[in-house]
Amino acid sequence: MGVITVRIPDGVKAKMREVNINWSEEIRKFIIQRIKEEERKKNLQRALEILEGRKGVERGFSAKSVREDRDSN
Repeated sequence: MGVITVRIPDGVKAKMREVNINWSEEIRKFIIQRIKEEERKKNLQRALEILEGRKGVERGFSAKSVREDRDSN
């Protein structure tokens, strides 16, 4: 497992000691969550770029398709 170091003000460190929280675990969860958020943003951007180059469907296509399907039954 990798190790990272974070510098924080002395006052913050003192307050961290006052509460019963596993800070390593909290920070680990936060980092994993942020990575997931950034990956979602990147994937959404990629999907939007793919869709941007696509031609849309003609107006009324959905209604026409439903009508054709109903008429064929």
